[in-house]
Amino acid sequence: MRKIAMIAGVALSALVFVQCETQQDPFEVSEDRVGLLTKEVQIKQLDSIFKMDSIVKMSSIENAMGTQGEVEVYEKGGKKLLTVSPHDETDPNSTIQSIQLFDERYKTDKGLSVKSTFKDVKENYTIKNMMTSISTVLVFLEDSNLFITIDKKQLSENARYDPSLKIEASHIPDTATFKYVMIGWDKEEDKAEDIE
Repeated sequence: MRKIAMIAGVALSALVFVQCETQQDPFEVSEDRVGLLTKEVQIKQLDSIFKMDSIVKMSSIENAMGTQGEVEVYEKGGKKLLTVSPHDETDPNSTIQSIQLFDERYKTDKGLSVKSTFKDVKENYTIKNMMTSISTVLVFLEDSNLFITIDKKQLSENARYDPSLKIEASHIPDTATFKYVMIGWDKEEDKAEDIE
């Protein structure tokens, strides 16, 4: 009987250890995950995923049952964590299209966060493409769903005011900080159509 109790105790300890080892980091950012969120998560599930936090619904859809549309997620203390946008604003079953990160605890395996600089991007990632708008530069990373936005105010005067200039990484100073850090996911149906 003692032997059975000892074996059961060891098995229980091992189970608890394995569960602790596999617990998801709530601030991990990867290709298919932002903390507890994946591209398969439906907007209506955010209430249960963030049950210890506060969710602010950004769209005012009349007679909406449950969560749908874009939402902001705040810690109970009031710190803004994320803005989550669905593929379809009117469908609570819609999956996540994009997530904007606000909290510096959200980091990639290479340490990139909202508090990083452009130097961190250049040292750890390959830049796939850059697009400009009137006031920002959007930087897309190779083999990544993550993208960053940098305010043009941080660029040299020539790069800021010459609309014909094609902005390149060399135009952005190492010390440039990020205006936005986001991850975007395609709908699974869109990917299937692209393959066909």
